[in-house]
Amino acid sequence: MRNTGPLSGVTVIELAGIGPGPFAAMLLADLGADVIRVDRPSAPAPAADVLGRGKRSVVLDLKRPEAVEALLALTATADVLIEGNRPGVTERLGVGPDDVWARNPRLVYGRMTGWGQDGPWAHTAGHDIGYLALTGALHAIGPADGPPVPPLNLVGDFGGGSTYLVIGVLAALAEAARTGRGQVVDAAILDGASHLLAAIHQLLGSGRWTDRRGSNLLDGGTPYYAVYETSDGNHMAVGALEPKFYAEFVRLLGIDVDPADQQDRAQWPALRAAIATAFASRTRDEWAAVFDGTDACVAPVLGLREAASHPQVAARGSVVEHDGVLQPGPAPRFSSHPVPGGVASSPVPGADSREVLAAAGLDADALLAAGVSHQA
Repeated sequence: MRNTGPLSGVTVIELAGIGPGPFAAMLLADLGADVIRVDRPSAPAPAADVLGRGKRSVVLDLKRPEAVEALLALTATADVLIEGNRPGVTERLGVGPDDVWARNPRLVYGRMTGWGQDGPWAHTAGHDIGYLALTGALHAIGPADGPPVPPLNLVGDFGGGSTYLVIGVLAALAEAARTGRGQVVDAAILDGASHLLAAIHQLLGSGRWTDRRGSNLLDGGTPYYAVYETSDGNHMAVGALEPKFYAEFVRLLGIDVDPADQQDRAQWPALRAAIATAFASRTRDEWAAVFDGTDACVAPVLGLREAASHPQVAARGSVVEHDGVLQPGPAPRFSSHPVPGGVASSPVPGADSREVLAAAGLDADALLAAGVSHQA
């Protein structure tokens, strides 16, 4: 399945890694870019390679000078290179920014790290939970009477990392189109996750947010923005913030409260208990039927497999099945590029080595025979 979309005609070289770099490259592929993933010789074929969808794969042993030369040849006609190594690694390999700009000065060099390219922790290892810990985001998530709760690795790796790398790459591509000069995009999860807290910092600065977990408007501190257990051990999510939505919520829930008292904090403990008691009287699906199609801002909490079959999710194709694997549909959507009937498949490492190397004007047969590359 050939990629189509607003980035059709853009070529991205991705140095294979884990997590946020591959997801950023997948997003670019979803948008129509031709993404060529450079895999290591020993790279295994993942059982469910969702992050590899829509890409092509070439195997190169970058410990060998012939492979480095081949990679530089690939970048000569590319628009973007994405790498997720620690600072200085690609320079030591001979494929740093200055090396590729010598061949292609308009190339955008996207760098994905946790801590950034500089600072006292730049060269230390890390993971999502640590990056969030330093931003204040982790401290703010979780119950008031318990420890912080890691929000999977959505807020750090993929929200603060991949998404900001893609934003930076697209901005740098726009500038390169005007100036003919590429640049480094230094995308750090630390920076991006901090940036995602802009609205919370606004609330904090205006005195409408306390730096105490589980005591605020959007962290479960209010009884009408929280999660409640149902009689079958499942849950319903309530987000009835606005007065008219709150009034609809309490009416459909069937509790005897005055909607005008929504902001009376003295009544919140009793209100929370009343809401909890009501939800505990029926199953999740029974309550989902009560609130379905209303403006009460209530939704059932679904598992990953359940979500795919929800009517709204299914109607949008927000979750699809491809090659027997559940995965997200493309996002966002574009009026000039209707969503295709499915998503693209993922390559096994080296599936496109011969094609990619030959297209770059290299002697693919010689590189394959010498073990510099590998054709799956």
